[in-house]
Amino acid sequence: MKKRIPITTLFVDIGGVLLTNGWDHHERRRAAKHFKLNWADMQDRHELNFETHEQDKISFREYLDRVVFWQKRSFTRAEFRQFMFAQSIPYTEMIELVRNLKAKYGLKIAVVSNEARELNAYRIRQFRLAGFVDAFISSCFVHLRKPDADIFRLAVNGGRKVRRGS
Repeated sequence: MKKRIPITTLFVDIGGVLLTNGWDHHERRRAAKHFKLNWADMQDRHELNFETHEQDKISFREYLDRVVFWQKRSFTRAEFRQFMFAQSIPYTEMIELVRNLKAKYGLKIAVVSNEARELNAYRIRQFRLAGFVDAFISSCFVHLRKPDADIFRLAVNGGRKVRRGS
């Protein structure tokens, strides 16, 4: 008979699981329309900068400078930030499911996500995710992005780096 290995940890994402996606093409397209930006230009600039931004190698201000505010705009950074962050909406049923699974089975909850630092911090704080999540393995904290296997190795090994093949 096979030995049963108990499940101790539930790994989830923030975007698309606990909340809507943070800043994907749908949110960016809405921002472009709302602020009357050229979508193709904004998208091209985003594509050049988002991986670096999500790995916390450039700041939120630098990202906005490169993607939106490379020229004078009729709106402020604060207005754009507010719009951008307002795109985050909780999936309340999923949050409750994860909370209930944690309570019922004593599971650890680990979030593995690709998000930029300022947006990630806002989402964790705004939706009180730290109230039930035990660990956040976010690209902005670990400087790795999914699907890089190393981010999953970090998550599985409690945040400790391990050599490949270990």
